[in-house]
Amino acid sequence: MKVRYTVPSLVLAAASVGVVFATSRADDAAKQLVPPAPVVPVKLDLPAKNFTETLPGTEVKFEMVYVPTGEYTMGSPDDEPGRDANEGPRRKVKVKAFWLGKCEVTWDEYYKFWNDEKLFMAGEVPEDLKKVLGPDAITKPTNTFVDELYDHGRDGHPAVCMSHHAAMMYCHWLRWKTKKGYRLPTEAEWEFACRAGHDGPYGFDKAEKLGDYAWYKENSATKDSTDPNSRRADDGEPTTHKVGTKKANKLGLHDMHGNVSEWCLDQYDPKFRESLPADKVILGAFNKPTDKKWSHVVRGGSWADLPTDPVNRLRSASRRVSDRTWMKNDPQVPRSIWWLTKLDVVGFRVCVPVEEYPELVGLKPMVEKKPD
Repeated sequence: MKVRYTVPSLVLAAASVGVVFATSRADDAAKQLVPPAPVVPVKLDLPAKNFTETLPGTEVKFEMVYVPTGEYTMGSPDDEPGRDANEGPRRKVKVKAFWLGKCEVTWDEYYKFWNDEKLFMAGEVPEDLKKVLGPDAITKPTNTFVDELYDHGRDGHPAVCMSHHAAMMYCHWLRWKTKKGYRLPTEAEWEFACRAGHDGPYGFDKAEKLGDYAWYKENSATKDSTDPNSRRADDGEPTTHKVGTKKANKLGLHDMHGNVSEWCLDQYDPKFRESLPADKVILGAFNKPTDKKWSHVVRGGSWADLPTDPVNRLRSASRRVSDRTWMKNDPQVPRSIWWLTKLDVVGFRVCVPVEEYPELVGLKPMVEKKPD
């Protein structure tokens, strides 16, 4: 029997046990709900190979690439051209096996979350429910102040401009929908997958060309592999391109260099890398995200970057750190926790660990909207 929780009963239940399971406004009201906190298995019992995920109730699919466990040296050497100081010191790191999105999350996928009619839109949750819901309550993003596409293409193109919290909440929603432990990749996982066994600046052989693997400023002002409705492509401006249209690395992952920069899971701490021991291999090597809105790291560079920039963001070890200026164009007070506004170079891809690190079991979004 399906149980419905009216608002008064929900408040009583929450007050008595401190947990909100689900709710609907009233039997004759909207069918929106706040889903139960996703409970996913710590270990995913799937064969050690790639799989295809279909978003339940839709025809939208995406592929997940199996990345076996391994060790590597994280960070860049001091003499790597285009390096930034925050890429060091280098450390020996071991990552456990995981699956990583073959491509960046597209608008086709993100819209299924944003347009999920069962969810309340953040900011439209009834006042009486806000009192009992935490920041991990699954809601969908608010509307944007400007066209979310920023004249880039839509169909097959990477979703852009969402905040770290919005990317975390998308993964939270995926956990609820699929019962798998989706989350953002840690920086260590992302770099390991990007390098694909290479220790140099890029995750491919020296004899190969960046342009074969990446969309970046020098080659992205073209209609090739773009949505026909991409206005930037029509005007010959640099732009995003459909995911998976450049060569994959040896693991089978596309667009690890360029197209859009990608959020990683970790809370950024400039001292964290230094705090890791230099004389042994570190398992995981991540800094768990907190309730702080700032800062986090994006990896991989974008359609707007050049390999000749003083800091070459297209490299495997490059780290770009978010800060308040990333929302300087947001007119709200307080500013959104969902959209960066005019930072259309940032997207993300999803990850599923084969067996979750103990410190990340029960991971959930924790950022709340409040004055910066």
